[in-house]
Amino acid sequence: MIVVTGASGFIGSCLVRGLNDLGHKDIMVVDDFYNHHKEINIEKKLIREWVHRQIFLELFEKMGGSGIEFVFHLGARTDTTEQDSSIFEELNVEYSKRIWKICTEHQIPMVYASSAATYGDGAQGYDDTKAIKKLKPLNPYGQSKQDFDLWVENQKETPPLWAGLKFFNVYGPNEYHKKRMASVIFHAYHQIKKTGKLNLFRSHKKEYEDGQQSRDFVYVKDVVKACLFFLDNKATSGLYNIGTGKARPFLDLGKATFAAMGIEPEIEFIDTPEDIRDNYQYFTEAKMGKLKKAGYTEKWMSLEEGVEDYVKEYLVGRKYF
Repeated sequence: MIVVTGASGFIGSCLVRGLNDLGHKDIMVVDDFYNHHKEINIEKKLIREWVHRQIFLELFEKMGGSGIEFVFHLGARTDTTEQDSSIFEELNVEYSKRIWKICTEHQIPMVYASSAATYGDGAQGYDDTKAIKKLKPLNPYGQSKQDFDLWVENQKETPPLWAGLKFFNVYGPNEYHKKRMASVIFHAYHQIKKTGKLNLFRSHKKEYEDGQQSRDFVYVKDVVKACLFFLDNKATSGLYNIGTGKARPFLDLGKATFAAMGIEPEIEFIDTPEDIRDNYQYFTEAKMGKLKKAGYTEKWMSLEEGVEDYVKEYLVGRKYF
C-alpha cells in the first residue's frame, strides 16, 4: 500500500491521480477530511483507505509498517501569510518527524514536501547541492520547512530512501480551494474573465522593471512525474529542487494566460500589498542538475504549454485532474 498525506490538497490529489494512472489502486489517503471543500479533489479516484490526519500517526505506529511500501508525505500547513510559528511547528515539523521515525524504524521509503521558500530572498542561490545551513526563509512557513530539512540532515538513522522535494511555484488543476494562496495563473484567469484585464504587482526594486519579477513556474503534472520518479527508481537520498530550471517574468505569465483565453492582453500594474511586500521574492530559479544526475530525463513543460493546458482543459468548466 502507498500512503499519501495531504491527499485531498492541490499536489497530493494530483499525485493520487498519477498513481492511479500507473495502475496503483492500493492507496491510503491522509488529510483533514473535515475540510469538505477539498474532498472533490479526490472524488472518482481509486483509493483503498481514507484516514483522518489526527488518527493517522497512531494507526501508522500500530501497523508497524505492515503492508505499507512507500510514503509520500505532502501534507502541511502552506499559508505563507500565517505568522503563528506554533502552527507550523506542530503540523510541518513535529508531525513530519514522527512519520520519518516510523519510516526509519520499519525501513519504508519516504518522499516529503520541502519548499523553495527555504531559499528566502535567494541571496544564497537556488542550488540543491549546497549546504542549507545559511539559508534564511522569509516567513514562518518557509522556516518550518527549513527546520525539518535541517533536522533530517542530522539524522544518523534514515529510511532506505528519502527525498525532500523543494517545490518551486507550482500551478495547475485542483487548486480551486486555495483561495488567496492559489497560483497567479488561477487568479489571472478569473480576473481576466471578470474584467477583461489583468493587474500585476508593480516592482518596488529599482533593478526590476514592472512585470519583470520572475519565478520558476512549474506545472503540477510535471511535479507529479517527478514525485513518481522516486517510487520506481533508486535515486540517492537527499534534497531535490522541483522546478523547470528557467525563471519566467510575471509579464510573460500574463500574456500566456490571455493567449490561452483567446483575448488581447490588457495589463496594468498595482502596488504590492504591504503585508507581503517586505518578504516578496523577485526571482527564483531552480538549479536542476542534481535531479538530472539522479536519472530523471522527463521534459518540463514550458510556461506557455502549461498555462494553455491548465486554462483550456481545467479552468474553463472548472474541471479536476
